Amino acid sequence: MGIVHTEQVQAGPYQVTVGFSEWPLRAMQSLDFTFAPHGGITRKSGTLTIDGPGLDAEDRTTPLARHPRKLDVWGLDVQALPKAGTWDFTFVLDGHAGPGRGTLRDVAVLEQPGPPLAVSWSIVAIPPVALLVYLGAGWRRNKPAHKVTDLV
Repeated sequence: MGIVHTEQVQAGPYQVTVGFSEWPLRAMQSLDFTFAPHGGITRKSGTLTIDGPGLDAEDRTTPLARHPRKLDVWGLDVQALPKAGTWDFTFVLDGHAGPGRGTLRDVAVLEQPGPPLAVSWSIVAIPPVALLVYLGAGWRRNKPAHKVTDLV
């Protein structure tokens, strides 16, 4: 996926470019995030803390790791934000210029695209339920238990 929108964050002595593969952001929509400090990620480390509505406490802070398809930057691959609202991304970096901290504040995440999840799951469930009803009707009509006792 290509990056379609970027934001700049000053994390102490480090300028970080935050890239998004979709813009505007929408809840429950998978996208790529990239975090590229000026000068590259060599000899740098850090953590990312995400703060927003509906996020579990254990999912808030994570070490910055290479993006699986863009190995020259840190990133999150096909990540989705669970709820609409205002989100903050805080970076704590450490490298040759010392430690730094910066926050990308007030990133607006819009409502989930498409119909509500309950409607989507209901529509998706129709074919398997119809198949079970069809198999159940065929099972009752053929009465396989009776045929087995007749064979024995």
